[in-house]
Amino acid sequence: MTKKDPNKKKKTKSIPKTAAVKPDKTAPLKAPADKFPVVGLGASAGGLDALKSFFSTPSDFSLMSYIVVVHMTPKQPSMLAELLQKIAAIPVATIKDGQALQPGRIYVNPPDKEISIYKGRIHLLDLVKNGAVSHPIDLFLRSLAQDQGNRAAAVILSGTGTDGTMGIKAIKAKEGLILAQSEESSAYDGMPRSAISTGLVDMVLPPQEMPEKLIQYFRRVVIPKIPSSAAAIPGINDPQEWLHKIFAILRAQIGYDFSAYKVNTIWRRINRRMGLNQIDSYEKYIRLLRQSPREIESLFRELLIGVTSFFRDAESFDAIKNNILPTIFEAIREGDTFRAWLPGCSTGEEAYSMAMILHECLDNTSKRIGLQLFGTDIDKYAIQKAREGLFPISIASDVTSQRLRRFFVKEGDYYRIRREIRDCVVFSVQDVINDPPFSHLNLLCCRNLLIYLNNKAQKRLLPLFHYTLVPDGVLILGSSETIGGFTSLFEALDKKWKIFRCREVPQSLRQMVDFPSGPSNLESGPLLPVNPRLNISQVTQKIILDQFAPTAVLTDTTGEILHIQGRSGKYLEPPSGPPTRNILDLAREGLRIELSAAIRAAGSSNQPIIHPGIKVKTNGGMQIINLHVTRQHSPKEIAGHLLVVFKDVDSQLISSDSKQGIQQDQIVESCKITDLEKELQDTRESHQTTVEELESSNEELKSTNEELQSANEELQSTNEELESSKEELQSLNEELQTVNAELQSKVEELSSAQDDMRNLMDSTEIATIFVDNDLRVRRFTPKATTIVNLIRTDIGRPLKHVVTNLAYDAMISDVDEVLKKLTPKEIEVQTKDGLWFTMRILPYRTTDNRIDGAVLTFSSIMEQKKIQNLLQSSKLKMKHAWETVRAIFDLNSDPMVVIDENGKMVIANTSFSDTFGIAQTNLEKITVKDLNGLLPGQINLDALMQSNLETGKDFTTSAFKLNLSNQTQTYSISGRCILKNQDYPYHILLQFIPQKRDPKAMTESI
Repeated sequence: MTKKDPNKKKKTKSIPKTAAVKPDKTAPLKAPADKFPVVGLGASAGGLDALKSFFSTPSDFSLMSYIVVVHMTPKQPSMLAELLQKIAAIPVATIKDGQALQPGRIYVNPPDKEISIYKGRIHLLDLVKNGAVSHPIDLFLRSLAQDQGNRAAAVILSGTGTDGTMGIKAIKAKEGLILAQSEESSAYDGMPRSAISTGLVDMVLPPQEMPEKLIQYFRRVVIPKIPSSAAAIPGINDPQEWLHKIFAILRAQIGYDFSAYKVNTIWRRINRRMGLNQIDSYEKYIRLLRQSPREIESLFRELLIGVTSFFRDAESFDAIKNNILPTIFEAIREGDTFRAWLPGCSTGEEAYSMAMILHECLDNTSKRIGLQLFGTDIDKYAIQKAREGLFPISIASDVTSQRLRRFFVKEGDYYRIRREIRDCVVFSVQDVINDPPFSHLNLLCCRNLLIYLNNKAQKRLLPLFHYTLVPDGVLILGSSETIGGFTSLFEALDKKWKIFRCREVPQSLRQMVDFPSGPSNLESGPLLPVNPRLNISQVTQKIILDQFAPTAVLTDTTGEILHIQGRSGKYLEPPSGPPTRNILDLAREGLRIELSAAIRAAGSSNQPIIHPGIKVKTNGGMQIINLHVTRQHSPKEIAGHLLVVFKDVDSQLISSDSKQGIQQDQIVESCKITDLEKELQDTRESHQTTVEELESSNEELKSTNEELQSANEELQSTNEELESSKEELQSLNEELQTVNAELQSKVEELSSAQDDMRNLMDSTEIATIFVDNDLRVRRFTPKATTIVNLIRTDIGRPLKHVVTNLAYDAMISDVDEVLKKLTPKEIEVQTKDGLWFTMRILPYRTTDNRIDGAVLTFSSIMEQKKIQNLLQSSKLKMKHAWETVRAIFDLNSDPMVVIDENGKMVIANTSFSDTFGIAQTNLEKITVKDLNGLLPGQINLDALMQSNLETGKDFTTSAFKLNLSNQTQTYSISGRCILKNQDYPYHILLQFIPQKRDPKAMTESI
């Protein structure tokens, strides 16, 4: 913005504000009450810290209105407004329905609501619960762009997902400002990264730097109209000279000429870049372009205006699907291919949209019709994104759920276009003005491209579009575009959605097509007409020739006229009958014979031929002339041609000279008059005969010439056909180049994928062998050569012909079994040098679920085998130790038993089994409670064992009588805790000591 000076006189409209008035950096941002900028801030996870950094920065926040939209937890109150009010210098409030926007205010979205802007008021909308993920930031930014236009700014802050990505496209389309938080300053960089990946973000900054950049931008940026008069800009003579310089820089560095674009559009975009770079004069900006290739690229992308979406103007796609395509498909024969071209496709959304409705229409026809769509754009970055076919999840707001399920595959926070759609669309970089077009098209969809081109470019493209379409082909333009004066080429099918049908025009009535054959090396013409300087020398020569030079005619050796200089009516007149260009046929009476003889003589010699005193019959009299015929040798362009000159002779001078000669030679001449008259008569008769014979020959030559002319016309027709074929070949060549570029892109992707797979296979160190259905080797990893003796030349050989190092002979039969049953198989195999591997055999499945061989992988299990052998050895040792303990236990004659921490018996000697009548096989079923039940009531083994665990001291019970099967025996019980520590569970040893022995002997026995 510029500061208005009340003391300064108004400037003319032709002077751009950015050049005439330098803005004051300290000047306030002034705007009408309803024309202030509106900033929309979108955030999600981690967004609170970013918002605090944004609003806590010292800045003048009173100049704009700020609307904060964040993802909130449903049905939960929000404290965001209160938290921001603590750090913000301007009022903060939660949005109320119908609230009018005011500058110097912060508005926060409430929970469970989506917001929209209409005529400067905020409207709250209920959430639509249809199962789809809500994208409130996208919805808000789209409405903000529609309502505020270039006064809108979008700020994408920290958050997960892709919300906001589709919204910034709408902001960009209205020439608003877009800022994104830098990834390193984001707690969660999903939303900023997705926005940056579109290439539409103007500045990537930390939140604390954004407020000042917003103020600087809206203070400086202006959108003036192109000056209509020739008023001078300081430092520049021509008001558009700076624009020509920028075009020249762009063409030299980028390779594209933007002179065909509408100047108003170019003007706005350049001034926008100047505002972003804080530059207030065109000279400085041109200097920046020459010094910064990055700014050239940014300006190039700014001028492309590459903003699109899926099914934009959805009703127009419905009209195409329901009213246009069925008719076209009905006319296409079985097995033919439907061809469509979509110039200016940007990132591919419109091309994919058209492919989707084409597939839906094919569902309703029984014909087998192929689809081939060409999407082209001048922006190679956009074409790369289109080829990738990956779009944010927020496209769900533009694409129906049915189409999402059918035509897309969900990958995290993105949707990828399915293969059936991707394979029918070919994307290529193309300049629609300078590069050859595609041909034999059934449909050409060029929406919202012509509105950015000037009238000259539009008049050049529309006949070209007519040439590319087949008869009755369809042309689709944008809602703001028209075919202009080319109604003879197209007829309207749908006036609302600008759908036209190609008229079939006869060849003779077709307009000349300016067929582009590729980028031109010629300098483009200036935007303003330049008057050529007057050539005084040429004008003077023309005056002299017209006033003083004799009449002259340039002919070839046969008399065909090539050029006439001067007035030739006294010497030549057209005869009756068909028009002719032969000078002999046009010669007046008295001149024809002499002229014919002179032309023949001059054509056969290099000497000039002069016939003086020829009487030529004119209208009502006679004119005496001198005839000069000269063969030309230079310049080389007319070498070999004849120059015929007619010079008039004064009749009085001739009469005076004749009388004087008669007086002097009267006597001599009088004697010869009779002889000369007789000789002259004979000569005339002979000459008349010769003339008649020559006329007959001329008639024959004329007939031959007519035949040659007819043949020449046929050759010209053939040449036109060849030219047409050449144009078709150029189109085919462009198509092949497009397909080649697409294939090259695929090759690069496959090469990259192959490198990734090779590095992955090498890093896993898993031996892998791929075989086909005939068990022929297709591919193998280097690790596989240690198991099977494969070399590079073995690819294509049967696997059974290759010697293996395995001590296993059933590998081939196992592979056959897997291919027959389609069931994976896993076997442990050993090599002849003792190495162990797990061999896995799986069917090889293609992307279309077709079995195309098998995959053999060999994973080393040497470490597992070592551990397995160690465990086996340990098991044997434990078994031996157990048997040893058991034998030692059985050597003791007193009953002994070991109790574990769960109160179960671990081991008991034979004496215990015999005493209590418990078989060794049933010991695991007996607990300490069962044993305590066999003892007298005064003995409580549980309490004694618990006391032993707590004190760590051995215990001995008092003597008690135990009723056995055949006798009564007195025993006491001694107990000891063994192996009690934190790594092992405790065990308690119980010994039943007969009363005859001293209980103290237990310690010794143990």
